[in-house]
Amino acid sequence: MSKNKTRKNSFYLLLPYLWSKDFDIRLRIVTSLICLVIAKVINIFVPIVYKYIIDGLNKHFALSVIIGIIVAYGGTKILVQIFSELRNIIFSKVGHQATRLVALNVFKYMHNLSMRFHITRKTGGLSRSIERGTKGIEAVLRYSLFNIFPTSVEIILVSGMLWYGYGIWFAVTILITMIVYVGYTCLISTWRISFAREMNQSDNTANNRAIDSLLNFETVKYFGNEEYEAIKFNEALQTYEKSATKTTNSLSILNIGQDVIISLGLVSLMILSANAINQNKMTIGDLIMVNTYLFQLSIPLSILGFAYREIKNALVSMEDMFKLLDIPAEVEDALNAKELIILKGEVSFDNVSFAYSQERPILHNISFTIKSGKTLAVVGSSGAGKSTISRLLFRFYDINSGNITIDGQDIREVTQQSLRKSIGIVPQDMVLFNDTIYYNIAYGNNAASYDEVIAASKNAHIHEFISTLPEGYETQVGERGLKLSGGEKQRIATARTILKNPAIYVFDEATSSLDTKTEKLIQASLKEISAHHTTLIIAHRLSTIIDADEIIVLDNGYIVERGNHKTLLQHKGYYAELWYKQQEEERS
Repeated sequence: MSKNKTRKNSFYLLLPYLWSKDFDIRLRIVTSLICLVIAKVINIFVPIVYKYIIDGLNKHFALSVIIGIIVAYGGTKILVQIFSELRNIIFSKVGHQATRLVALNVFKYMHNLSMRFHITRKTGGLSRSIERGTKGIEAVLRYSLFNIFPTSVEIILVSGMLWYGYGIWFAVTILITMIVYVGYTCLISTWRISFAREMNQSDNTANNRAIDSLLNFETVKYFGNEEYEAIKFNEALQTYEKSATKTTNSLSILNIGQDVIISLGLVSLMILSANAINQNKMTIGDLIMVNTYLFQLSIPLSILGFAYREIKNALVSMEDMFKLLDIPAEVEDALNAKELIILKGEVSFDNVSFAYSQERPILHNISFTIKSGKTLAVVGSSGAGKSTISRLLFRFYDINSGNITIDGQDIREVTQQSLRKSIGIVPQDMVLFNDTIYYNIAYGNNAASYDEVIAASKNAHIHEFISTLPEGYETQVGERGLKLSGGEKQRIATARTILKNPAIYVFDEATSSLDTKTEKLIQASLKEISAHHTTLIIAHRLSTIIDADEIIVLDNGYIVERGNHKTLLQHKGYYAELWYKQQEEERS
């Protein structure tokens, strides 16, 4: 698909958001266009009234007549302004609503994309694309509906007036000027589009670099690489600087050509006017009227060029944003997917194999069943595929072969929403919203009462700490939870999951950031709240899973051992070796 066709499609994709099914919106569009046309028609009569003022003064009309014409002149100017502003007032809701709906649709679609997309995406570039795209929509609406269309109408009306009043050559001169001006503007603006796209890409790169560096400022500090980060950011800025310079220079070339074309058109019309006056075919009032028309036309012509440039740039930005909607969703609900019905909460993996890519197989023929109210723990070395099991249970990825069922229902045949509402997780990597502590805990259940939030906090042994803070639960958590320690973030995440009260619990190294004392308290709480729930524990510290009903040991994606803590120690295999090694490390 060509780039021009893609940009045209971007405009067509916008139309349903504008011409919606809402009668009020459609009425606003029609009414605003009527106001626009009325304003332009009245504007055509402004120079005519001005002509009669001049001619009236030359012919010594009565003062009362002159004053009447002057009042009419002022009235037409006021009416033009009134109808123009009415147009803006009436249409403002249409434009802002369309922008909001597009942004909302893109936002929702981003959340429907797969885990793979969100892991590999660059947040800064993505947010910049959406931001520029929504601003592009505003620009397209502003300039296409309220500049190009009315300017075209005004040029046609003025040409017709001059043709009717002073001959065809006046109209021909204006039309030729307009055609050459628009043609030149389109040609140069099309050439400039590549510079605008290059500038957008380099802007995304620089923004990604800045965000990535600032989010990882602690790592930068650890390695003393502030200067290195500045050098890398400067390199990205230099690339942007070069593309921005090309854009600015090409704009100057465009402006020079436009000014030359307008000036030649003005000179031609003035020569025609001077010749008509010499032949007594025009009065001084006619001359001033033509001059007024010329100036009146020069403004929309210059706006036409600017509007064209802005629309072209806006369509590039809209193109980038709408391309996001073309990204396929890797994991989708099956046709006629049903709600997951939790009966007992029994989880079963049956010969499950999975690979993130063909070159990277992770799990091989994994099978296990977690009975209702029972606990299964997964242990193994880093990279063995432990956390992948929890991601597959949430259906962040689809498996390559085998089946995952909950109470006999294949998770690929139920809605993702109902599946994920039934499972609660305390993940290894704690990421909190840049909001209050209360918001972060209540996020587990938006309908929970204040007392329920407090109870969950107490069960997670975080209430006492929160109470010591000056603002308590209203304390703001920094971006990604950076104002809290790892243990504090982990306990908040635990409280959030407790508040959710799911049928199935997943603890992915849920106490890895806690001290020994707090770990024991949390373990006791987790054991209590999950006593009658199906529980999957992904653990590094084996001391946290000794009470698990079953433990499976992963190595390179295969289950190499399984049993409870006692039987695995008696087996004297990989698990026993890992257990005694950790015990020795804790003693030392």
